[in-house]
Amino acid sequence: MPLCRAELVPAPHEDHAETRHAVVPVLVEELEVQKRVVETGKIRITKQVHEREALVDESLWRDEVDVTHVPIHRVVDAPIPVREEHGTLIVPVLEEVLVVEKRLMLKEEIHIHRHRVETRQPQQVTLHSEEVGVERMLNSETSETTQEG
Repeated sequence: MPLCRAELVPAPHEDHAETRHAVVPVLVEELEVQKRVVETGKIRITKQVHEREALVDESLWRDEVDVTHVPIHRVVDAPIPVREEHGTLIVPVLEEVLVVEKRLMLKEEIHIHRHRVETRQPQQVTLHSEEVGVERMLNSETSETTQEG
């Protein structure tokens, strides 16, 4: 683009009252943008696993049962279902007995009473933790190190 008067190109003259015309070129600038990946540095990551002993002491529950055989020896008309009375599970045991006629006799009941016992069993266990280090590698071969953990 011309920046001074000397760069202007005059147009051909006509003989009219000294009119001067000049041709002014019009320029357009265009911009082309490109991107590229530039490495600004590198990092190095390290990880260490640390072990430590810890005592774990938690309550444990264990169910214990007392089984008692209760003789009944009573004739019944139909099978008796399993039932629970006052926290005790009662399982009927039936037996067919041959008589002149066949009858169903309740031979015994098994009474199962459950009670819960709390115990403690301390145990030594190994726990792990991790430590991570991040080291930034700069282009000038110097490095800075950051420890995280």
